[in-house]
Amino acid sequence: MTHPLPPLVAERLAALRERPAEPTDKGLGLLAPDPSPAGLAGTAPALYAAGFSYPVLTLREPALAGNLAAMAAYCAAAGVELAPHGKTAMSPELAARQLTSGAWGITVATIGQLRAYRAFGFPRLLLANELVDEAGIAWLAGELAADPGFAVYCYVDSTDGVAILDRVLTARPAGRRLPVLVEIGLGRTGCRTDDQALAVAKAAAATATLTVAGVAGYEGSLGGDPREQAPGPVTSFCRRLANLARTMANADSEFIVTAGGSVYFDVVARELTAARPAGMTVVLRSGGYLFHDHGIYQAATPAARGVTGAPVLRPALELWAQVLSRPEPGLALLGAGRRDAGFDAGLPVPLRVRRRDGAAASLAGAEVTGLNDQHAYLRLDPDTALAPGDLVCLGISHPCTTLDKWRLIPVLDEQDRVIDVVHTFF
Repeated sequence: MTHPLPPLVAERLAALRERPAEPTDKGLGLLAPDPSPAGLAGTAPALYAAGFSYPVLTLREPALAGNLAAMAAYCAAAGVELAPHGKTAMSPELAARQLTSGAWGITVATIGQLRAYRAFGFPRLLLANELVDEAGIAWLAGELAADPGFAVYCYVDSTDGVAILDRVLTARPAGRRLPVLVEIGLGRTGCRTDDQALAVAKAAAATATLTVAGVAGYEGSLGGDPREQAPGPVTSFCRRLANLARTMANADSEFIVTAGGSVYFDVVARELTAARPAGMTVVLRSGGYLFHDHGIYQAATPAARGVTGAPVLRPALELWAQVLSRPEPGLALLGAGRRDAGFDAGLPVPLRVRRRDGAAASLAGAEVTGLNDQHAYLRLDPDTALAPGDLVCLGISHPCTTLDKWRLIPVLDEQDRVIDVVHTFF
């Protein structure tokens, strides 16, 4: 089912679609004659003939569409809402597609990210973090006062944080209370005990500027390699969060319980929906599902763990790099490095080759063994047909730390034609 976009979001995205790429835009700065997303979509040039300068990061449309549909269906079946984390790509076009697929709202991590999405008219934003930036609170008060249809939430985990929000909002009245979610946590932000959480909720409820709208947590902060971490600690954490939500919920007003990264969202959905009272909304905040990857998520998400009914996701990100040099029979140097791809959760994975004459070549057994700022070391069979100028397509691990290196990202169909371009605003 497709949901209509809010009119303001649609209007501002239409204007963005006409904005041409600039000479300073990595990968797209040499495009001609019409380097706007609308212009490229109108002609649908082949990736190899469009005039990109390499490296270039691309998104695969069939994988994007499939991941959107799969996660929407999963959330509907699980009885949960989805507020995908917008920090993953900071892309209004992609966030808009998530809204049209049924997302409840968009999650952000900072007041700066919230302002970026608000600039494109997004009507419901969840700031999954404490807000103690007084200038940011004052700006938010103005947004709340100016637009009665704007819904926003933020976290609190201390009476000090409550006091800061209350002081600024008292000085800059928003005309309505700001909904806050009491955060519990282990190892990062969040109240360490339920008694602390209840004290913070009591302090917030005692103000004239805030309303306690729910509880929140993040199971990923438990630490460890997600490919090896047993779900036991995650289950225990989610049960604690659910119990606290039932203790604090008020049947006469909105109440939200939210958690969920991109690995154990199945455990979050199961535990937070168990024995929940009527009227309580469970919100997942998974963001990486839209892109998936060829690394940690491919190995650790619910479908990879064999969870029944889990959404089957496909990697959507591909980094295309030229072969710069073949200085040794078993080594090729590619023109992509740490400035272009994340490497915090694994090095890029060679997928396939397009040679200069258009022929394909096998990369069986090839491996990226290291990255410099602008180079990737590709170790390969000495007999592999690969020469300078050939294009190597690379998969990545952990989309968050790759997407933030790009401002414009072409979208490709199954025939490698450019059918769209999306922006990021990091």
